[in-house]
Amino acid sequence: MNEKFPSSEKLKSKILIDRLFSEGKSLKNFPLKLIYLPLKNPQDLHFKSGVSVPKRIYKLAVDRNSIKRSMREAFRKNKYLVESNLQGKYALMFIYTSPKKINSEQMAACFVQIMNKLIQRESLHENTKT
Repeated sequence: MNEKFPSSEKLKSKILIDRLFSEGKSLKNFPLKLIYLPLKNPQDLHFKSGVSVPKRIYKLAVDRNSIKRSMREAFRKNKYLVESNLQGKYALMFIYTSPKKINSEQMAACFVQIMNKLIQRESLHENTKT
């Protein structure tokens, strides 16, 4: 099981981020919101993922960065769920929506739940296509 999070898996393209927010679908599992979009380019070998914490909720950069670090760690530890269960590649943006901080175990549990929701929704969608 590969638990690395290399630069090739990070969502950095402004064009892709804009497309993700304009065309993407969303899922919610408090305190996380997931916006996702299937990638159609054949050169995309990996899932692209990013994390965000709104400045409106957390004014201090120290708090936002701390939450983003725990979100990236939770994704890195549990990304095998989407890699092994979904056929296509996706762009994923995780947004933290709660004004309360949660610990790393709760964050990991939230990530597992929201990724399982994604797997269920997309596997149903893939089954109806074929």
